[in-house]
Amino acid sequence: MRALLRSRYRVPISLRRYSNQLTKDNHNAFISKRKEETNSSGSLAGLKAAVKDNFVTTKEPTTSGSEMLRTYVSPFDATTVSLIEASGAKVVGKTNMDEFGMGSSNTNSAFGSVVNPMFPENHISGGSSGGSAAAVALREADFALGTDTGGSVRLPASYCGVYGFKPTYGRISRWGVIAYAQSLDTVGIFARDLDTVRSVFDVLDVADSKDPTCFDASIRHQISHQKNLQSSKVIGVPEEFVVAEMTEEAKDAWNSALCALVDEGYEIRYISIPTIKKSLSAYYTIATAEAASNLSRYEGVRYGYSISSEETASMTPFDIVSKNRSTAFGSEVQRRIILGNYTLSSDSGNHYLRATHVRKNLVAEFNKVFSMPNVLFDNEVYNRDGCCALLCPTAVSPAPSLAEYTQETNENFLNAYINDILTVPASLAGLPSISIPYYSRQGIQIMGQFGDDETVLKVAKTLSLNCTYN
Repeated sequence: MRALLRSRYRVPISLRRYSNQLTKDNHNAFISKRKEETNSSGSLAGLKAAVKDNFVTTKEPTTSGSEMLRTYVSPFDATTVSLIEASGAKVVGKTNMDEFGMGSSNTNSAFGSVVNPMFPENHISGGSSGGSAAAVALREADFALGTDTGGSVRLPASYCGVYGFKPTYGRISRWGVIAYAQSLDTVGIFARDLDTVRSVFDVLDVADSKDPTCFDASIRHQISHQKNLQSSKVIGVPEEFVVAEMTEEAKDAWNSALCALVDEGYEIRYISIPTIKKSLSAYYTIATAEAASNLSRYEGVRYGYSISSEETASMTPFDIVSKNRSTAFGSEVQRRIILGNYTLSSDSGNHYLRATHVRKNLVAEFNKVFSMPNVLFDNEVYNRDGCCALLCPTAVSPAPSLAEYTQETNENFLNAYINDILTVPASLAGLPSISIPYYSRQGIQIMGQFGDDETVLKVAKTLSLNCTYN
């Protein structure tokens, strides 16, 4: 573990060698585009925004990357979309995504795969918010909104060489976001620089009475009161994040980031959070159970894809719904619905209950390593001499080629889930986390205590000064 500190590599990011690849065609980043709108005023005036296609809007369909919702147009805009437009940003289009947010490659879309603009060959962009990451990398947008359920903002940010910020669960309203797993879904922000991430976060970080999971004024006051109390300069390195699948390039990036923080006066502390090892299985148990419930509304009768009336003439209502769903849902969505329904069935034993216990234990262990208290817990145990943040790679490797990824997942579909191993723990605990582009093809992830988004952005700012990406 400590060998990570031995080398003093510094490999700055350079986009010049990729400039001939950053064209605005053939990357399939968008599902729909808007015409240029008139100038506006506000803190985001002049910035072009891309919005993941699971944020509902009134000006174009909101498909969630699925054939089921190909023609669905919402009667209202998502809170986040309204906020950025009111602050002067111009929405240029809706971005491609894994269907209903289910995937880490952006190959599970009814509208085709997103191609990573950082590679000369055909590489995956990461998912499920791959279109948003690619749009920012291509400079078609100054920032983009995505959703992060288990890493769906941070992983594509790492693969596409941009910043990807997942705030604390509850900081940003989810009103108008099509749900995958509502206890995990978090609105996230992509940008090419940290100042833009901060500006967009400041606009979106407000209470919303329409979303019961969005922090109310009392919790926001508590967060504001605590943010000036952070004095620790200890960076934690959980030993559970050293996994066999991690490549040398990822380890080198990790090492380089730790060395940079030591140079800036931070102390590196090696720690253990044992429940991290159980996080991936707990995450997929909880997420698929919630997905099965959320997607039960899409049956093609009230709205959504429906087979032709000629086909339904001789079919029972049950057969009609079954045909609609089996035709309009992709294979990964169907797989997760089946897994979720099994988890919620009486035949599954207590899998779901055990997963919630794992989640509770994980939160407790995180609370004990951070120097700040969790704002949701009164008198909860925390470590006054603990860590201000945790650090690890965002992904176990740079973005694989589409051919490599396809071969691995064809051999065993569970191989696709390995990509989430470093991002899922923060999602289960609701922690703020950001991926920053530290190497040309490798992101570094910084995690903070629940509610302590300020420290995460502060450490990210320190690290961003050690690369030439901006």
